[in-house]
Amino acid sequence: MSRIGNKHIDIPQGVEVKIEGNCITTKGAKGTLSFNFNHELTVEVNDNAIYVKRPSDDKQHRELHGTTRAIIHNMVVGVSTGFTKILEINGVGYRAQMQGDTLVVSAGYSHTVPMKLPEGIKVVCPTPTEIQISGYDKQVVGEFAAEVRKIRKPEPYKGKGIRYQDEHVRRKEGKKAK
Repeated sequence: MSRIGNKHIDIPQGVEVKIEGNCITTKGAKGTLSFNFNHELTVEVNDNAIYVKRPSDDKQHRELHGTTRAIIHNMVVGVSTGFTKILEINGVGYRAQMQGDTLVVSAGYSHTVPMKLPEGIKVVCPTPTEIQISGYDKQVVGEFAAEVRKIRKPEPYKGKGIRYQDEHVRRKEGKKAK
């Protein structure tokens, strides 16, 4: 039994939800998102809440039930409050800055790495060693944060690199002197 799929999704003030066929569209202060769910599932809006229902207990229906509910929930939260990922940069000379609509990262290479911002993403660098990525689409925010982290992943010996704010890097012991 899907426990996530059976939960209803509360619609906050200022969010408009529209269902046409097997397409759900959410519109809020941050933007507009739409999602085409499986035609075998039913999505209903009753009493300022969204309900996702499945036709049977088949394995595929159970899988789609929880996934569809989670995606719709992320859409509702995204258009109302949005999502934020914070990255930290550790290392001598490692830094990031915004230049127009491009994030420029200096991470120990002989060159800087420019990254064009995708649509719907806002990036702020309050300090040269911190990057705040925010937007209304959770998938796009997470994907862009992963691409920035991939420039220089944190290494286990000195801890240098780009990491998520809440990420813990297991440190290894270096070579021992005799």
